[in-house]
Amino acid sequence: MMSMTGTEHRYPVGIQTFEKIIEGGYVYVDKTDLIWKLTRLSNYVFLSRPRRFGKSLLSSTLRSYFEGRKDLFDGLKIMSLEQEWTEYPVIHIDLSVCKSQENAQALQQRIMLMLKEYANKYGREEDETTPGALLQGIVRRACEQTGRQAVVIIDEYDAPLLEVLHEDELLPGFRRVMQEFYVPLKASDPYLRFCFITGITKFSQLSIFSTINNLKNVTMRPDFAAICGITEEEVKTQLSEDIARMAVEYECSPEEMFQKIKNMYDGYHFAKISPDIYNPFSLLNALDDKDLSSGWFASGTPSYLIRQMQYFRTDITTLDRMEEPAQSFDVPTEAMITALPLLYQSGYLTIKGYDRSSDTYILSIPNQEVRIGFIRGLMPTYIGLDSGNAQVGFALKFWRALQQHDLDKALREMQAYLAGIPYVEGFKKKLEEAANKEGFYEYTFYLVFSMLNVYVRTQVKVAGGRVDMVALMPDTTYVLELKVDGTAREALDQIHSKSYALPYQTDGRRVVKAGISFNSETRTVNDWMIEE
Repeated sequence: MMSMTGTEHRYPVGIQTFEKIIEGGYVYVDKTDLIWKLTRLSNYVFLSRPRRFGKSLLSSTLRSYFEGRKDLFDGLKIMSLEQEWTEYPVIHIDLSVCKSQENAQALQQRIMLMLKEYANKYGREEDETTPGALLQGIVRRACEQTGRQAVVIIDEYDAPLLEVLHEDELLPGFRRVMQEFYVPLKASDPYLRFCFITGITKFSQLSIFSTINNLKNVTMRPDFAAICGITEEEVKTQLSEDIARMAVEYECSPEEMFQKIKNMYDGYHFAKISPDIYNPFSLLNALDDKDLSSGWFASGTPSYLIRQMQYFRTDITTLDRMEEPAQSFDVPTEAMITALPLLYQSGYLTIKGYDRSSDTYILSIPNQEVRIGFIRGLMPTYIGLDSGNAQVGFALKFWRALQQHDLDKALREMQAYLAGIPYVEGFKKKLEEAANKEGFYEYTFYLVFSMLNVYVRTQVKVAGGRVDMVALMPDTTYVLELKVDGTAREALDQIHSKSYALPYQTDGRRVVKAGISFNSETRTVNDWMIEE
C-alpha cells in the first residue's frame, strides 16, 4: 500500500485514475503483481466484476503500465517483475459515459466523439465513418507510426446495453452499433499487443465473444479472484491503522471495529477458491467518513436489475441460499431464463461455497450493506411499501421489540403499520391480486426482517413438511406459520402437529413459535398466537 505510516491517510474516494492516486499520495492497495501476470496470460482478456468494484482503476493502471510510466510504480510489487518498461500506444475507451443514449444513432455519434482524441493523434481516413472502422484504422496507424503494437482497453463495454435490455425498439439498434465497434478487434490482431475488456455482464452475441475465439475470460479464475476489491488480509495488514482510528469514533476496540466492517462490506468471492473480498468503494468511503454507511447504494438499486427481476418474476425469498451449477449464473445476458445471472454479475449475489462432488456453487447475498440496500430497493416493487417510510416510521420499534424478546409487541407494531400507511402509486391492482395469497405476506415478513438484517428463510423443509418462515437472531429462533383468512390457532396447531420447531431445539437458542393470521380485506395482521 502506498501511504505514509503513522499519518492520516488520504482515500481515493471518487478517483479512478492510477496516476492521480499515486501522485496525490492516496491509499493504493497494491495489485500490480497480478496485473503483470494478467498481461502475459493472453493477448485478449475479459474480466467481469460488479459496479464500483475497481474495474476502472484496474484499466487505468494497465494504461500507465503499457505507457511505460515506470515512475508511477516505484515501490510496488511489479518493480521486481518487470525489466523492460516498453512504451506502447494505448487506446483507452470508457463506455460508461455512453449510457442513456436516446437511440442507436446517438450512441454511434457518442463513440465516434470518444475516438476523436485518438484520430487527432494518429490520423483518420475518409471512409472511416463508423466506430468500428475508425477504431481499426487508429490501431493500425498507431502501430505503423510508433513501430510498436497497440494496446486497446475498453472499460464497461456493456454499459450502453444494460439500460435497454427489454426495450425491443432500442436494443437491436444498440446491439448492431456495439457489434460493429467490436468486430475489428479480431481483424486488428497483427497490430495488437494486448486487449483488455471489462464489464458487468456477458453478451455472447457481441463480437468480442463470438468472433475473438482466443478471448480469455478470467472472471472466475482463482488466480485473479483478488485483482479487484480488497482482501481480508489486505484490510488487516495494510489498513489496520485506519480501522483503529475509526474505532475511536465508534468507542469500541479495533477488533470490534474490524468485525463491524467485515459484516458490512466483506463476503464477496469470485471463484471456487477465493479469499474474502471487500467492496473497495464502500470500504474506502467508510474509512474516509469514519462511518459505516451504505456507499454502494447511494444511487439506489439499478433500475435495469429491478426490471429484470420483475420480468422473470424472481422469488426474492430464495436469494439467501441458492445451490446452482456455474452454467446457471455465469451465462450470457441474452441467454438468461432467470434474473440469477444478472444478480450474480451485478454483485447482489456472490459465491459462498463450492461442492466439488456435484460441481455446484452456493450463492447468497454478500453482506449487510447489500442486504439492507437491496431490500429497500425491492420493497416498493414486491409489497408496495415505501422503504423510507418503513425505515423511519416502523423498523426501529419492531427491532427494539424483538431485542426485548417481545414478539407480541413487534407484531402489534407491524399490524398498526401495515394498516395505516398508503401503498405506492400503481400497486393497488397487484395487491388485490395477491392479497389472499400467503406468498404476498411471506414477502412482507421476509423484506421487513431482512431490512433489519435478520437472517430469514422461507418454505423451509423439515421432516413434517415445509414451515412458512424461520427467522434466526443471535439468541432466538422464530418459527412462523402464516394463514390468510384463517386463524392463528390453526397456524400454531400446524407447527405442533408437524413438528416444525423440532430441528431448532438443540442449538442453544430460545425457540419461539408463532401462528399468524392475515385479513385479505384489511391487508394487515389479524391475529396471532405465540408459544415458547
